[in-house]
Amino acid sequence: MPTYPEAALEARPPFVAPRMAWSVIFAGVAIALAVELMLALLGAGIGLSLIDPKSGDSASVGGLGLGSLIWWGLSTVVALAAGAYASVRVAGAARPFEGAIYGLAIWGVTLLLTVYLLTSAIGGLVGGAFRAVGGLAGAAGSSVSAVAPTVAQAAGVDQHDVNDQVSALIKPAPVNPASMTREESRKAIIAEMPALARGGDEGRDAENRIADIIAVQDNVTHDVALTRVEQAKLRFLTAKHDTIVTAKSAASQSASIAAGTSFTAFLVLLLGAGAAMAGGQIAARRRESL
Repeated sequence: MPTYPEAALEARPPFVAPRMAWSVIFAGVAIALAVELMLALLGAGIGLSLIDPKSGDSASVGGLGLGSLIWWGLSTVVALAAGAYASVRVAGAARPFEGAIYGLAIWGVTLLLTVYLLTSAIGGLVGGAFRAVGGLAGAAGSSVSAVAPTVAQAAGVDQHDVNDQVSALIKPAPVNPASMTREESRKAIIAEMPALARGGDEGRDAENRIADIIAVQDNVTHDVALTRVEQAKLRFLTAKHDTIVTAKSAASQSASIAAGTSFTAFLVLLLGAGAAMAGGQIAARRRESL
């Protein structure tokens, strides 16, 4: 067996263990995710047990939402603290600063892994569904021109007859209201609605045009028909205004809820980082005291 001189042994640099063991970090992440999942299942069981539709004494939706939020925050804190504590004890970190760094690394990897799992699972399914629908729509649109003549031929209808029927459907109504049928007057009124909504000179012309049609069809004077049009326009504008106000209120409320959710998530994640660092420091101090 070869021997080395004592001088060569003294000159060899001492082995320095790596300061950061990623295998231990991933073990802490696994522990944190498992604990958080178990606590989430426990919280879901508790929340569902409070729902009793028969008695009518179930907790309110707001109460369940607040309870779920609090439980999620506590679960995150406990899970990260447990994962950091276990990993630092296994890693053998002897200084509180090292324990805090381990805990912070476990918090970061857990957060990134959770975001990745959520976006890859849910986002992938939704994106795949939209891509499938888009592909079907594109295929349907591109094949309409090829399918329509085949269907018409199978039904014993000539393609020129189909074209004539389509042209008849989009044929403009007569200019003179007296020569319009009931269906033609309806189409003519519908055609004037965009101009009526735009207002101005164009809107006034459309209003008079609609009044002329109504006067002939219902056998009333132009003034009576014009009053009907103005009342209908007023109801439409009122409904439009109410819809806009409701939409703005809903958008404002949604923005407030989104902002509150973002701030709450930030606070929970910050508490989770602090819990992970505290767990690592406690484990390091305990090892240091041994």
